[in-house]
Amino acid sequence: MKKFAIVALVTAGVLTLSACSGDDSEAVVETSAGDITKEDFYEELKDRYGEEVLRELVTVKVLEDKYEVSDEMIEEEIETAKEQFGENFDMVLQQSGFQSEEDYADVLYLSLLQEQALAEDIEVTDEEIEQHYDRSKIEIDAQHILVADEETANEVKEKLDDGEDFGELAAEYSTDGSAQDEGNLGYFSAGSMVPEFEDAVFNMEVDEISEPVQSEYGFHIIKVNDIRDVEDVEELEDVKEDIRRELQIAKMDMSQAATKIDSLLQEADVNVKISEFEDMFEPVEPEEPEESEGAEG
Repeated sequence: MKKFAIVALVTAGVLTLSACSGDDSEAVVETSAGDITKEDFYEELKDRYGEEVLRELVTVKVLEDKYEVSDEMIEEEIETAKEQFGENFDMVLQQSGFQSEEDYADVLYLSLLQEQALAEDIEVTDEEIEQHYDRSKIEIDAQHILVADEETANEVKEKLDDGEDFGELAAEYSTDGSAQDEGNLGYFSAGSMVPEFEDAVFNMEVDEISEPVQSEYGFHIIKVNDIRDVEDVEELEDVKEDIRRELQIAKMDMSQAATKIDSLLQEADVNVKISEFEDMFEPVEPEEPEESEGAEG
């Protein structure tokens, strides 16, 4: 994403130069072997990155027309990341492929625009917000055993019911990294786990062991070891919008992101003036299924 954003910025500058100058033969690089003209530079960038960069530029323009991302919003995201990673912030940026904080801010801008586009179709009720807030007042210490299928989960649950040790079974059966620590997950708060896991664990008592709980990762059997209160919880009204956003993000189906963006592009009636790309925003008609030979009408 980072590299792509840089290419977009460079190409945007070239497109502007090309459009504003009547002399595309003007040299942008001179060598003893010959010159590189604006037209040479523009055509090479267009051939290599043209469609991808043009799509990003148009997408940003369309999103900017409907949604707004302020400098304050970006700064808040960066400060949150700095609080999360502390002195490792710069190292995490580099490991993620960002050359600088400004580079990261450019990508955050597009990300926040896309988030707003997806969020407008997602409803979060006051009841959901209040439930999340109530859960945020406690932290839970738990273990789990994660297995791939329901049959194995039922087998493990039967052994637990017969009195076998939870930690030993986690070490034997669990398919995730917590198996090395007898399934221990430590203390966690609301929003840290997948919804199915969270709904189960926040309705359990200390020392209770759950029935198998299915999530996208497989089947969990959960044991609650401790429940403790969180100190200095903010008032609901002070965090309500933060909770709303958190729940919206949790509900987002990223597989539908492209469909949402495409619909916004279609609404914008995009008219591409570059001949090579003039059809790039045309809707793709679904292919008719081929009739099987010998099929009766």
